[in-house]
Amino acid sequence: MDEDFRKAALDYHRLPRPGKIAVEPTKQLVTQRDLGLAYSPGVAAACEAIAADPQTARDYTARGNLVAVISNGTAVLGLGAIGALAGKPVMEGKAVLFKKFAGIDVFDIEVDATDPDLFCNVVAALEPTFGAINLEDIKAPECFEIESRLRARMGIPVFHDDQHGTAITVAAAVRNGLMLQGKRLETVRLVTSGAGAAALACVDLLVAMGLRAENVTLTDIAGVVRADRAGMLPNMARYARTTDAATLGEVLDGADLFLGLSAPRVLRPEWLERMAPKPLILALANPEPEILPEAVRAVRPDAIIATGRSDFPNQVNNVLCFPFIFRGALDAGATTINQAMEQAAVEAIAALARMEASEVVAAAYGGAAPVFGPDYIIPKPFDPRLILEIAPAVARAAMASGVARRPIADFDAYRRELERFVFRSGQLMRPVFEAARSAPRRIVYAEGEDARVLRAAQTVLDDRIAQPILLGRRAVIEARSRDLGLRLVDSPSLSILDPATDSETFAPLVADYQRLVGRRGTPPAAAARRLATRSAVAAAMLLRAGLADAALVGGSGEWWQQVQYVLPIIPRREGVSRVYALSAVIIPSGTLFLCDTHMNLDPTAEQIAEMTLLAAQAVHGFGVTPKAALLSHSSFGASNSPSARKMRAALALIRARAPDLEIDGEMHADAALLPAVRERAVPDGRLTGTANLLILPTLDAASIAFNLLKAAADALPVGPLLLGMEKPVHVLVPSVTARGVVNLSALAATQGQAAALP
Repeated sequence: MDEDFRKAALDYHRLPRPGKIAVEPTKQLVTQRDLGLAYSPGVAAACEAIAADPQTARDYTARGNLVAVISNGTAVLGLGAIGALAGKPVMEGKAVLFKKFAGIDVFDIEVDATDPDLFCNVVAALEPTFGAINLEDIKAPECFEIESRLRARMGIPVFHDDQHGTAITVAAAVRNGLMLQGKRLETVRLVTSGAGAAALACVDLLVAMGLRAENVTLTDIAGVVRADRAGMLPNMARYARTTDAATLGEVLDGADLFLGLSAPRVLRPEWLERMAPKPLILALANPEPEILPEAVRAVRPDAIIATGRSDFPNQVNNVLCFPFIFRGALDAGATTINQAMEQAAVEAIAALARMEASEVVAAAYGGAAPVFGPDYIIPKPFDPRLILEIAPAVARAAMASGVARRPIADFDAYRRELERFVFRSGQLMRPVFEAARSAPRRIVYAEGEDARVLRAAQTVLDDRIAQPILLGRRAVIEARSRDLGLRLVDSPSLSILDPATDSETFAPLVADYQRLVGRRGTPPAAAARRLATRSAVAAAMLLRAGLADAALVGGSGEWWQQVQYVLPIIPRREGVSRVYALSAVIIPSGTLFLCDTHMNLDPTAEQIAEMTLLAAQAVHGFGVTPKAALLSHSSFGASNSPSARKMRAALALIRARAPDLEIDGEMHADAALLPAVRERAVPDGRLTGTANLLILPTLDAASIAFNLLKAAADALPVGPLLLGMEKPVHVLVPSVTARGVVNLSALAATQGQAAALP
């Protein structure tokens, strides 16, 4: 990595507080009674219940949702045996993935023990604490022995992800790749480059699925794994070949499948002609694969290729499976993760890539969902359906194979429960970022000299979200960028424009702006000055003229004034009567969208209906299915006040215009968020689960609710998004952070993509 990226990585791990994880209580502890319930004397009741029935530990403690990520630091990524302490950032990172993707809590445990006996004794003694064990970054061959011994000793799942996570993801890619190539696993020939823990686990799983062991040839740094090699473990020896061949190039003749888990550039392009027709090549070394995709395509256009990298099609990534396998295993109370559960995960992942994408999935993929084919044989890590398909499949397999202590009775209800994990916390923005990266658009930032905008623009460039256009004085932007340690001014994808001096760009826009505001009390000379001095005006005019695809204005000064500058320039969308504002708050339990938080003081029933439909469309843009609730002080007809009648009238209008939208009201806020409360009031309601789109009756109510949630729940705000505009333009609030600017940039970029579609 370069020094700039290294510094950014160190800052990421150090600021604003060291590390990537923390422990937070799940219960309030604010009164003497709370203290008595949480600790002495109340805690004794839970202790006695567990002593009487150990299985109730899942009911009274966090054990059922707690995984240990454990390593001794002997094989950390590509860094080698750097030790347990130096491996801790990786284990914390794994903990974050568990939490973000599947809602699983993790303690990372770094054990300073390279002796397998000592390591196993330490881990086995931790069984009362955890619901499952994820072994990580332990070198071969010790990892095989350690996992085997711990599985025999412990009554909870023990899973070495470097082996089995890789194997499951590889097997899913192989299943689909061979299907497209018209081949069957039972008849293909496999050659590996690499014979370590991951490669052997991949081969073992493929053999369990039907690959013939005699059709496997292993190679590693010492050459072909032959029967005359000394000192092999049994799991390697079973694939040893009786042959005179010594190198990878000598054993590729007629191979249908190449599996690389080794080192860069070990597969030479000139060898590819020796492989069978329509080969499948999995070159999974990172960061540089055994062979680059373009080199394969130049020689073998009939091949399908997968790598471990996100910048090429068909990324084989462990994160596709391990959070969701553990989710299913924990929820079923599994005592182990067996081969049946692994194969169930394989088939679920493979089937997901073949599924026809829903509207929600299409939104998560940037509006154009990938289609099963040579460049899409495996889902992407941000696919919102992964947890919904893999976790139930694993739980079913646990039940069918007899290792589930808590069988799931209602899988429809279980899938609905899993939906709450799909877009928790940062996951809300992940599909938006991916969509933005698929076709970066030009975004103009009105406040280009603002430090928050400059930091955000650096992230936008680094993540390839968009092509920034910064408005401001070039010398000031360059100086502030240097002072902040940013590199953005050196990027060819960045543009800097000064409305006061760049007459070549802005002079042609003056006449159009004068025409727009001439009958709004702004004479021609004042209009020209405003275009040169008001950055929001300049940004909106660039957007109007097609010189940018989206615009972000504001961030300093009064929010409504910035809106007033924009509205004469960017009109409302045809058929829309008003402009509305949608805001989101990302809280630990999920994401809530609130409307209208900024624009309309006391909207009519007709406007409530219009804003709801526009907001639901925007929520779809996040890859989220909207579940809307019309909020009120009244609950389902309890009051006949004007505001209650307004919300009831709006509901009737919405249902007439969008009968498929899941919505109900008018209702109290707790009824929207707590299905049990709602069901007591109206058992026949048409809203299922927890609402995620809250429509408030007035601007006061929406603004108060949004700010209370933001402060009380320590929430991450997103927005506001202006709804109903003809072109994507959004006004930043003065309290916006650099991260907030990045989030709105990604949203604006995806809207710019949609606007460019025919």
